[in-house]
Amino acid sequence: MKHEDHVHLLRNGVPERGGIWADLGSGAGAFTLALADLLGPGSTIYAVDKDARVLDQLARTMHAMFPAVTLHCHAADFTQPLNLPALDGIVMANSLHYVRKKEAMLQRVHGYLRSGGRLLLVEYNTDRSNPWIPYPLSYEAWSALAGRNGFRETRLLEKVPSRYMREMYSAASLTS
Repeated sequence: MKHEDHVHLLRNGVPERGGIWADLGSGAGAFTLALADLLGPGSTIYAVDKDARVLDQLARTMHAMFPAVTLHCHAADFTQPLNLPALDGIVMANSLHYVRKKEAMLQRVHGYLRSGGRLLLVEYNTDRSNPWIPYPLSYEAWSALAGRNGFRETRLLEKVPSRYMREMYSAASLTS
């Protein structure tokens, strides 16, 4: 996927420029950079990943591509409690499928968000696991799970073909 593809998956879930967001399980930051593109200058993004090396590379790339976006990199396990400010939004792109106890994780995520904050999810549209995607969730499964965990107005943003698992989707949910 290209940068434009990542932006496309998030675009309809980012209602306005600016704000304070986080990317949980950012990896090398493909969706962090897409978020920076959508949020624009003056925004702040917290990128959280276990791998400090990929975060260092992300910081260099962010500075080159979006120097007016403030990036804070945290080498940490996003499934554990994090010290984050109140957030306007969170992106979890291809990271929730690594979490077995999703209910506890979503309660924590909900707590990071301001009232009316957004959770943008990007996942493979399947419920069948494999060695690389141990705990997947289709859009239908996500919609039900989000509703049980304090998120409202869950909506499908986009679907795109995937060579790995047939299809990926993006979805947006709001906090109460």
